[in-house]
Amino acid sequence: MKFLDQAKIYVRSGDGGDGVTAFRREKYIEFGGPDGGNGGRGGDIIFEAVPNLNTLIDFRYTQHFRARKGGNGAGSDRTGAAASPVIIKVPIGTQIMDDDRVTLLADLDEAGKRITLCRGGDGGYGNAHFKSSTNRAPRRSDKGWPGEERWVWLRLKLIADVGLVGLPNAGKSTFLSVVSAAKPKIADYPFTTLHPQLGVVRLSMTEEFVVADIPGLIEGAHEGTGLGDRFLGHVERCAVLLHLIDGAAGSVVDAWRTIRHELAAYDGGLAEKPEIIALNKMDAMTPREASSRRAALEKASGAPVVLISAATHQGVPELLRMLQNQVTENRKNADKNPT
Repeated sequence: MKFLDQAKIYVRSGDGGDGVTAFRREKYIEFGGPDGGNGGRGGDIIFEAVPNLNTLIDFRYTQHFRARKGGNGAGSDRTGAAASPVIIKVPIGTQIMDDDRVTLLADLDEAGKRITLCRGGDGGYGNAHFKSSTNRAPRRSDKGWPGEERWVWLRLKLIADVGLVGLPNAGKSTFLSVVSAAKPKIADYPFTTLHPQLGVVRLSMTEEFVVADIPGLIEGAHEGTGLGDRFLGHVERCAVLLHLIDGAAGSVVDAWRTIRHELAAYDGGLAEKPEIIALNKMDAMTPREASSRRAALEKASGAPVVLISAATHQGVPELLRMLQNQVTENRKNADKNPT
């Protein structure tokens, strides 16, 4: 299934049913009086987050959603039937943006979460509603109220605990394939990863977390260079960023500064997130090179650096334990301070 994380759709709720003008006509009963019923309510447009979806590809082929009109009223004080709502199912983590692509209308970040985006129109009154002691034979009935309509943007931000960031060919896809059951494409050329990938890491029966791998960033990504930085939206919800750096490339400090600059330029709070720096491909470095590059990177970043090799699994278990501890701490804080 092709991954799609943005889509523009049109939604319109149903109009309310019309009220009717009717009078009771029955043998031996004169002056039966008005008995026109009210119209039914139009259908709502409801968005629901469901766990079995992970892409917005369905909205590429179906872009218009319209709810039905409510039923018209009838004689004998019969109210029209209310129209059924249209429930649009989206992946967990979908944001609904206004047509300006800036105003956030809803954030469906939990399974089962619902939002009524467009409410159906109310039904019109039948003439029975207008009868009174001074107006015993009203001939007035109202049309149903119109529904709501709008164009909206859907933007999917994947739900993950750990976000992988780094330059192309830093070994992010290899790392994901080693620590989880995910099977991302791995090759020796840049931009092998074109779409975000998710993998579940299980350390024990009670400890697990989700890792999100996104396409590599290069200098100028916030200006559209390479694949751009739009995919950074998929790691906005992460508890911690794992910054993988290709130790065999040599210029590890420049690589770290490039990614940090792009994170700051993107905004979204990514530059302030906890970061664990891992110097990858230690199997391709001599011990002296690994030590010197690690020291240079620690001096530039002011943070400890972990030496690993995703290909040979060296240092990977220790790194996973660090990530799990960070994720566990973040979950505890979220439980103490629910939003």
